[in-house]
Formats: sequence, C-alpha cells, structure tokens
Amino acid sequence: QVQLVESGGGLVQAGGSLRLSCAASGGTFSSYTMGWFRQAPGKEREFVAYISGSAGRIYYPDYGDSVKGRFAISRDNAKNTVYLQMNSLKPSDTAVYFCAEYRRGSVYYATSYDYWGQGTRVTVSS
Repeated sequence: QVQLVESGGGLVQAGGSLRLSCAASGGTFSSYTMGWFRQAPGKEREFVAYISGSAGRIYYPDYGDSVKGRFAISRDNAKNTVYLQMNSLKPSDTAVYFCAEYRRGSVYYATSYDYWGQGTRVTVSS
C-alpha cells in the first residue's frame, strides 16, 4: 500500500514562493503517476498538477484561477518524492494541498486517484 506524506506548507505573503514535497513509500515510486490537488474551505478538491512516472507527461489545469505558468510539478524518483514549486502566490491559492497517486480516468478528477496524503496547509496573505 502506498503511503504519501506532504510537507512544506506554511504562511507566505502574496507574490512569494513555496515548495511542497510529497514523500512516498510502499511499492515502486517510479511507476506511480502522481498528482497535486488543493482544497480551500467550503470548496471542492481542485486539480493542480499531474506528472507521469518518468516525468514525460505533465499537465496543469487551464480553467479557473489557473496555476499554469506559476506552479511547476517535478519528481525525484531516487528520493521517492514529488514536488510542487509555487511562485507568484496569490491569496486565492490559500488551501490545503494534497498529493495523490493516479489510478485511472480523467487526471482532473479526484476520483481518479487512489491514495492520498494528509495534506499540507498553504496560507497566502495579501
């Protein structure tokens, strides 16, 4: 069974940066396709980024307050870790951020992911 632990969240001013980490254990990490989601208070869980096992496919959402161009997903398979570099942060990025292992279906839907971490909170002040 895959276990995922996120870290790196915190309080940052608008325009600042944070790098989130997601450490995985159990199984062969390089075969996992991974995603990042976020959930703001009172809102549904929202897709943020996706990366395939070899990092050959990377997706970001094109809708809403898009993170494309500001966030970057990457992975280090030797360290069993996936990262989310977040730059030019906005107050609207405030949320709990989760990493998850993709299983099947649309990469944009949380139901397509099997295993989830506990989340790390990001708060962006204006």
